[in-house]
Amino acid sequence: MDASGQPTLDAIEDRFVELVGGRLSRDEADRWAARWVMEDGIVWDDLSWWALNCLYGIDLPAGEGGGYLHDDEQVRTWLAELRKRRGR
Repeated sequence: MDASGQPTLDAIEDRFVELVGGRLSRDEADRWAARWVMEDGIVWDDLSWWALNCLYGIDLPAGEGGGYLHDDEQVRTWLAELRKRRGR
């Protein structure tokens, strides 16, 4: 978090890492991201906004058959893309 309490890009990346590592549930990641996506008056850089929106809705079901709209491989791909775009 920065001085204003807004999450930094490091904090957003940490949520992806915790999710991929099984230390954060999809529901928890979604609720955390939703709080920031819906917050009025915050200006985000493009990469932070993209990453938050990937997390927001991460718990959406694929359908009645179970599973998630975005599977674990997709989440890992998003984390890799975030790191690539950050130059890590």
